[in-house]
Amino acid sequence: MSNFAVVGTDTGVGKTVVTAGLVGRLRREGVSAVGVKPCQTGHPPDDDAGFVRAACDTETAAVCGRYLEPALAPAVAADVADESLSYDAIREFCADALADAEVGVLEGIGGLRVPLADGQEVVDLVADLDLPAVVVSRSGLGTLNHTALTVEALERRGVEVGGIVLNEYAGETVAERTNPNVLERMTGHEVATLPPVDLDDPAAAVDLVADLPRYVDLD
Repeated sequence: MSNFAVVGTDTGVGKTVVTAGLVGRLRREGVSAVGVKPCQTGHPPDDDAGFVRAACDTETAAVCGRYLEPALAPAVAADVADESLSYDAIREFCADALADAEVGVLEGIGGLRVPLADGQEVVDLVADLDLPAVVVSRSGLGTLNHTALTVEALERRGVEVGGIVLNEYAGETVAERTNPNVLERMTGHEVATLPPVDLDDPAAAVDLVADLPRYVDLD
């Protein structure tokens, strides 16, 4: 099995839900998977690693390298909070956490061009860690451009794209209904959809992803 990343086209698209679901699915299958969050901003109350732990009902299901209070990109949040933040430290934390896990799932922060620290961005981290990536996107109008650009940015950096997930897919508009097939033609990658779901109980994320294709080398 291989470590992999879950990245998004933007903030709030469902990366944490997909990460929690995939980590939880692997754990149900007896694989000691761990979600790895490089840095959490907007904390409190935001806590993506905490959501993964709650979904899997165990404290060992996720780790986070750094917490910052301002709800901003990590590099900006550190500057506003007058705290130091090192890209090398972020990369080393993630590399160690991924190495310690049977399968490590790196969760991105916002979109690929979000500044992490020292002039480096999320896409740099994924590429430096040599991880294949699952791309999570919104389902509706506008996602063709955002998703295709995200895939292109990954591939330019030599990152293997395992697949695309359109989150909160309800099929209520023509854009939603046509987007999966169009994106497959545009990117050459498999596109799956996840329906809207009540996540008051984080464990619902694990059931939600039960039928997702086997991205990257999970078998």
